[in-house]
Amino acid sequence: MASVYDRTDIYDLLENEERYQTIRRHWEKLLEGKEIHTLLDVSIGTGNLTLPLMEIGISLYGSDLSRAMLKKCAENAQKRGFSVSAGPPDLRGAQQGTLNLRACDFRELGAHFQEKFDCVASTGNSLPHVENGDVLKTLEQMDLLVRPGGYLYFDMRNWDRILEERNRFYLYNPVFDQDMRINMMQVWDYHQDGSMTFNLLYTFERENRIFRKEKFAERYFPVKRELLLEKLRSLGYGDIQALCHPACFDVKAQEAEWYCVMVGKKG
Repeated sequence: MASVYDRTDIYDLLENEERYQTIRRHWEKLLEGKEIHTLLDVSIGTGNLTLPLMEIGISLYGSDLSRAMLKKCAENAQKRGFSVSAGPPDLRGAQQGTLNLRACDFRELGAHFQEKFDCVASTGNSLPHVENGDVLKTLEQMDLLVRPGGYLYFDMRNWDRILEERNRFYLYNPVFDQDMRINMMQVWDYHQDGSMTFNLLYTFERENRIFRKEKFAERYFPVKRELLLEKLRSLGYGDIQALCHPACFDVKAQEAEWYCVMVGKKG
């Protein structure tokens, strides 16, 4: 079955201005009191989870394994009035309002970046696309690019809760585009090896009749929060903030469907 990451037109269907502004407020809360001026998102996708940073004065850099996602990210940035560069990032002369993008596997960051950033992030539940051992190696790769006193950040689904509840279906609220209604549902398959397949089902309705269907499948490797926090502590991180995502909502991380972690690197 096809991957939704090859269909950026489908991937961005649920995005809108309200969600964009919510993500902006998320970052405003997280960045309060922190010296963060440069941020690298190593799984930037189409940019919806980090582009709002550029509106609050952060110099944003992004990498992703999918060139289709990077192309869409560049288009999304340009629609909001930002320019895009594909060259090597120059942090000494970072130009505010310019997004720097490059294709890169987040397990091999050290081969593509030599710079140090105020914050290195992985957004969009991207880390669980690889096995737990590779997730821990990716955190090591991210750490290499964090300046002393800087921060490491990630957000993801609450896999602890998913594995405890073992729900099969996940429903989204419908999206309306003029006279068209778009429905999205996920069907989760749990495998004996501990991995999961998310089956993504989209239906498109007009005049109460389905006229189009799209199906995708994504494989995930659930990773428990304590495993990640233990690894971060071993890398020398402290001042751990574990919050719901978006962080502007008043929900405890362990109870949220999606959570984020921001940790400071000891100088």
